[in-house]
Amino acid sequence: MAEHRTMQRRALLDAARALLSEGGTEALTFPALAERTGLARSSVYEYFRSRAAVVEELCAVDFPVWAAEVEAAMEAAGTPEDRIEAYVRSQLALVGDRRHRAVVAISAGELDAGAREKIRAAHGGLVAMVVAALSDLGHAEPRLAAMLLQGVVDVAVRRIELGAAEDPEVITRAAVTMALRGVTG
Repeated sequence: MAEHRTMQRRALLDAARALLSEGGTEALTFPALAERTGLARSSVYEYFRSRAAVVEELCAVDFPVWAAEVEAAMEAAGTPEDRIEAYVRSQLALVGDRRHRAVVAISAGELDAGAREKIRAAHGGLVAMVVAALSDLGHAEPRLAAMLLQGVVDVAVRRIELGAAEDPEVITRAAVTMALRGVTG
């Protein structure tokens, strides 16, 4: 029985990712989740009390996976500059991932305070990863610089997600240049 519930919960999360990826937050409804998974609508409520609960679960499941990917890329890099570049590039490489598109769609929507706090905390973990590299470069305010750097990454993510006129690789190169050399390039 527990295994069946785990499988159903996983299927609901997969359906939620797909719905968010395909249609944004408006597409994430309990009737749509029920249709995608073959469950009765009332059964969906047995797993999640609200859309926000689905969002929180997606963040709890998916964000650690991305963070581990970013961390692995940074650990594989040599110099502090290389670690910063890996930080930027690995996050932007995740943009095409369906799980990432789902969370971007979620963050653009109306969420309750708990779900927003989980997203903020997860991003805080990403920011913490780059503080050491900035410290190694001798930055006077590495935590502040890390938060600003994450802002550059977040804007680059949005440009890629929105299908901006620039090619995603052009956006990625520009974000890396901004991270390593500032506005002077």
